[in-house]
Amino acid sequence: MKRLFTLLLSLLLGVSLLTACSAQTGLQDGYYTAQAAEFSHGWKEYITILVKGGTIISVEYNAENASGFIKSWDNAYMQNMLHINGTYPNEYTRNYANQLLESQGQGGIEAIAGASSSHGSFQVLAQAVLEQARLGDSSIAIVDTGN
Repeated sequence: MKRLFTLLLSLLLGVSLLTACSAQTGLQDGYYTAQAAEFSHGWKEYITILVKGGTIISVEYNAENASGFIKSWDNAYMQNMLHINGTYPNEYTRNYANQLLESQGQGGIEAIAGASSSHGSFQVLAQAVLEQARLGDSSIAIVDTGN
């Protein structure tokens, strides 16, 4: 009986902590996406996050062209950008996504040299996707990123 009581108490504390964490960040569980309103240089950027227990557990940041091809998969684009800018989509998209995941939307995102335009878009999209998560609105937020 004492074991059962201890187990129930532990479960209640765990649920309370999860609820407190969710209330603290204000993020509701679910998948949320924010997408650029317009294509920029042939690409439309987006961020998708997964929130579980009030915590962001997954972030995807990328861009797609009109046919749905993902920018970070484009090897020719990668080679060209790497030689000109010193970075490439598969590198900076993961970096920006990881910064959002680690900060849980509570800190700034440091820019990567050579990807400053995407940095600006990322920040605008991140704010929009976090607002969607606060509201629990799983519709895709269409955002003017200024590009």
